[in-house]
Amino acid sequence: MEKKINYARKSKKRISAVDALTEAQKIAFAPFTFQVVAALLEFNLLKSLNQAPKSKKELEKDCNISRYALDTLFDAALCIGLVEKDENGVYSNTKLADAFLFDEMTRVNFNFMKDVCCKGALEFVDSFKEGRPKGLQKHYFESKTIYQVITKLPEKMKKSWYEFDHHYSDNCFEEVLGIIFQKSPRIICDIGGNTGKFENACLKFNSECEILMIDLPENIEAAKKNFNTGRCHFLGHDILSDGRIPFSGAIPDAVFMSQFLDCFSVEQILFILNKVAAGINENTRVYILEPFIDNQRFEGAAFALSHISLYFTCMANGNSKMYNEADMREIIEKSGLKLKTAYHGIGKYDYTLLELSLIHI
Repeated sequence: MEKKINYARKSKKRISAVDALTEAQKIAFAPFTFQVVAALLEFNLLKSLNQAPKSKKELEKDCNISRYALDTLFDAALCIGLVEKDENGVYSNTKLADAFLFDEMTRVNFNFMKDVCCKGALEFVDSFKEGRPKGLQKHYFESKTIYQVITKLPEKMKKSWYEFDHHYSDNCFEEVLGIIFQKSPRIICDIGGNTGKFENACLKFNSECEILMIDLPENIEAAKKNFNTGRCHFLGHDILSDGRIPFSGAIPDAVFMSQFLDCFSVEQILFILNKVAAGINENTRVYILEPFIDNQRFEGAAFALSHISLYFTCMANGNSKMYNEADMREIIEKSGLKLKTAYHGIGKYDYTLLELSLIHI
């Protein structure tokens, strides 16, 4: 039984020509706006104001910053709405500043953009023209995708990438496992397991199941270091290679893909689904976990997801994006699998879990 929640996206109100010009200037200077926030955080200015409102003289001393830098940054910060000033020239943080200090999603997104995407975004248009991640290839590694070189990224960049990757789906696992284990699977296969966060959650959730983690060979070697149990097995395998998935031993009862298919183009997703279908039987259930854009309750979430697509363009692979559920359903209908149930509103980021089986079941 499918329970679908329709989240109506707010339509933008019509604005005046003057307001439109103001919004246009915000976009035109957006790169500087981003760097202003980065500098405010780097100099601990927002952190200092969080402790107590202060004058510029107090901030100079507390944050060891020049008056020129302080004047320049705070002129912009006032316009952005990060700080406010009272009649005595004392500054304090706004709620917008609090978001950068205390909201985990904002912190993770900001660091991901700063450490992973900023430099590569300069090659955005060429990435579209050439159909490859030009930002990754020009500034970091001459690799077809980022996934082959994750473990080789500079440490700060790698840390922000993993924090971003884990932040969203990790909070869903408990609820997702409750759904998956309604059918009492004995063997679960996780395709695109990355560092093994789902594997760990799965092994803790159920004391009898076994799990097979499939990922690129280089990522499997890194993930193995996180485990010391005979219930977790590993397979280094390129899911886009020809031939069937070489499941070791018995066919899995469940195949799980979390934020995995958004790493591939439409044609590649269809190939992967058909490859999975060729390796399972009528008792296997296939689960796809994704934060689909069209299922988001909050405009900020939909905004973030639509912009994450741009990371895929210039840094990850040059051909994938964050999808709408409608897009994924269309791909599934062309594959050897069929949709049985869709679970919506999972976790605090409105994930969707699609449950599939072989088409003739």
